[in-house]
Amino acid sequence: MRYDCTQPIESGMPVYPGDPEVSVAPAATHESAGYRVSELRVSTHTGTHVDAPSHTEPDGESLGAYSVERFRFDARVVDVREYGAREAIPPDAVPETAADGLLFHTGWDDNWGDATYFDHPYLAPETAERCAKLGYHVGLDTLNPDPTEPRADEPDGVPAHRALLGAERLVIENLRGLGRLPERVTLCAYPLAVDGDGAPVRAVAEG
Repeated sequence: MRYDCTQPIESGMPVYPGDPEVSVAPAATHESAGYRVSELRVSTHTGTHVDAPSHTEPDGESLGAYSVERFRFDARVVDVREYGAREAIPPDAVPETAADGLLFHTGWDDNWGDATYFDHPYLAPETAERCAKLGYHVGLDTLNPDPTEPRADEPDGVPAHRALLGAERLVIENLRGLGRLPERVTLCAYPLAVDGDGAPVRAVAEG
């Protein structure tokens, strides 16, 4: 069975604070031109997207360095719904398993479109380091593996990003519907063909 785990791209959708707003607007209409064309304005980190190492690493590879096969993952879903708003997911939540990707199911996609979406759980720096050491790419149903707009008692900067991307482990953010998935899936998260620091993906799980 196949599952679409992608947040739809639409005007006014949530974006990381400070990132460009998303707009889908008419550029031509049937009435004015006899056909329909839409203008799409997005950033490389719009909606469900993949981060390339160059997102945080000055010498990191951009997406153009990867073959399309790199965006197909043998993944395990990890249920971490016990962690609530702005709680750190600890290293012992990371299993040792025969997979090349982990999908952290926080359930936070239920808050998509609400201000609480920005108060998601996040990976403790040590958790991201453990994922990188074990060779896992990481997907999450949250805005960020790090705290978004961190508070004084939270890790500053983007240590989870850097632990993963610095080890050439890809990060997929803003997934949805992970609770529908079986524990083991094949996740295809193919990015737009742009040699960038990230790109929107159509994320489809099969299992």
